[in-house]
Amino acid sequence: MTEEVVPKPTWEDLRKLARYLENEIDTKLVSYSKMGANTTFISPASDSDSDTSPLLASDRMVESLSEEIDVLLQQLSQVNNDMTEISTATPGLATRALVHTLQRHRDILQDYTQEFRKTRNNLKSRREREELLTGVKNEIDSSKNALNRRMDLYMKENDHLVSSERMVDEQIRIAIDTKENLVTQRAAFKKIQHRMNDLASRFPAINNLIQKINFKKRKDSIILGCVLGLCTFLFIMYAFR
Repeated sequence: MTEEVVPKPTWEDLRKLARYLENEIDTKLVSYSKMGANTTFISPASDSDSDTSPLLASDRMVESLSEEIDVLLQQLSQVNNDMTEISTATPGLATRALVHTLQRHRDILQDYTQEFRKTRNNLKSRREREELLTGVKNEIDSSKNALNRRMDLYMKENDHLVSSERMVDEQIRIAIDTKENLVTQRAAFKKIQHRMNDLASRFPAINNLIQKINFKKRKDSIILGCVLGLCTFLFIMYAFR
């Protein structure tokens, strides 16, 4: 059983393949440039994960398209190398027009490669810039949040101080009012005492009478206490007999 021999591609086959690859690369480069310009690599802060999904999907599409273009450029480079080998290996084929055509395909490959690398580098730079700006923005937001929390704590502490100061002022006011009342009462008692002393000095008989009454009251209290004590003692003695 003999193996089937695959015929080598001819110059025309390679040239058609080169044109096809060039058209594919050109179309994809245009799409790659447009997608890169309209893609936001860093999604804005959001509470919903669904809001970031389109952005992430678009980012993946850009990366996928970049890989496709890179593969097509490699294929086109290989086709150009094959065309060069055929032109040098076939006697009489390397005419001036063929060499010009081959150089034109090489120039197109070089232009596409440079454009692709330029667009990819621009997208990479923009991605890094957006990541940097997002990092700075997150740091600023974090600092603002920390400052707001600190200000809230300061405001609460200030409210506590104001409340404590208000309570102290209220206690001081009550103490002052109490002091004023005590001073007023003391003045009134002094006035009453002064009047009683004045009356006692004016009426000695009344003073003596008051002293006798007080003495008799104390005497009666003593007698009453003795009687109550004696009765209690007798009651206890009677109870334990």
